[in-house]
Amino acid sequence: MTESNDPTTYELTADRLSPKRTRIDTGDAEFVVGKDVNPVEYFLGAVLGCLNSTATMVARDMAVPIDEMTVSIEGDIDYASYRGEQSDARPGLQGLEVTVEVESDATEDELEAWLAAVEDRCPVTDNVENETSLGLTLESA
Repeated sequence: MTESNDPTTYELTADRLSPKRTRIDTGDAEFVVGKDVNPVEYFLGAVLGCLNSTATMVARDMAVPIDEMTVSIEGDIDYASYRGEQSDARPGLQGLEVTVEVESDATEDELEAWLAAVEDRCPVTDNVENETSLGLTLESA
């Protein structure tokens, strides 16, 4: 099986259902942001989900046995700018702290190497840690 180094392109569409609900269409599935969680919680959940899947893949690749794993995330956000209030704070999360709790027979050194590889390979956390360009275009219907 030949692996391609071509990037995978994601194209999603969002339709406003209400001021707090947005239906997202991925082409393969649909989900509603704002129904169960707000967009910030959804984003934080995406970080946790990607860390979980990346950690599982890396553990397999490195033959690190993972019996149990819990990943938690904490972040502060100042909503003043979002609400249109005067603020020096960025409107986004000010920083994230992630804790990975793992049960494994692996040594501490193996687990540290595993976690470093997870951090290097996780696509979503890469977007958090590194600037990703954003183009915003207006089209009138």
